[in-house]
Amino acid sequence: MGIVSGMYRSLSIVLLLLISRGLAAQNAQPRVRNIVLVHGAWADGSGWKGVYDILVRDGYNVTIVQEPLTSFQDDVAAVKRILGLQDGPCILVAHSYGGAVITEAGTAAHMPDAGESEAADGKRFPSDLSKSTAIKTTPDGFTYLDPAQFHEYFAADMPVKQAAFAAHSQVPILAANFSGVITTPAWRSKPSWMLVATKDRTINPDLERWYAARAKSHKVEVTGASHSVYVTRPKEVAALIEAAADSLSGRRQP
Repeated sequence: MGIVSGMYRSLSIVLLLLISRGLAAQNAQPRVRNIVLVHGAWADGSGWKGVYDILVRDGYNVTIVQEPLTSFQDDVAAVKRILGLQDGPCILVAHSYGGAVITEAGTAAHMPDAGESEAADGKRFPSDLSKSTAIKTTPDGFTYLDPAQFHEYFAADMPVKQAAFAAHSQVPILAANFSGVITTPAWRSKPSWMLVATKDRTINPDLERWYAARAKSHKVEVTGASHSVYVTRPKEVAALIEAAADSLSGRRQP
């Protein structure tokens, strides 16, 4: 089912600056069973495995988007492509940079407003990562995190060996993607949920809180969690997704 004006209502779950979701709604709100998960920068969809396992066990239909990270437009198109395959109401969940992508895909994580970009908003509340030397750039304009600093800034609460694997399997992202400008922010017209990792060093938790306050998001904080909260705290992340699904299905209020 495609995203057509009048047919879809979205919600965003901001996990770490974004765990977002887009929800399709009809006149008689059916139970939401479809979940689409979107990864962020320097990662791929495999990080959602723990959350995926819990949601599938609990009866949800879960699809993970593999963004190419080659351009902001390509990533938005990848999300829309998967949303078009859903057969009913759907919650769209995104982590970090993925939040800006789903905000534009419209069906927010980073939740820029119209005319804003993730990079510009990040300057409001600089992160430890932004002040470090960990972000490297390839000759053709793609960024990656220095593997030696990956654990410290991206996944501090992840076991050392697991973080090393993540560091050496990271997906470079075109630097220009972070400057993709939002045209119509989904969170302006959709209910949203935000999960804040209190020890996030890639995105300043205060920026996440600012996004949540501006969007009037239903906010949950996970004490001690790093930027990789969706990997290291799958139970908390899945619980927030399921709470949003219950709320949107009319079974309980957030």
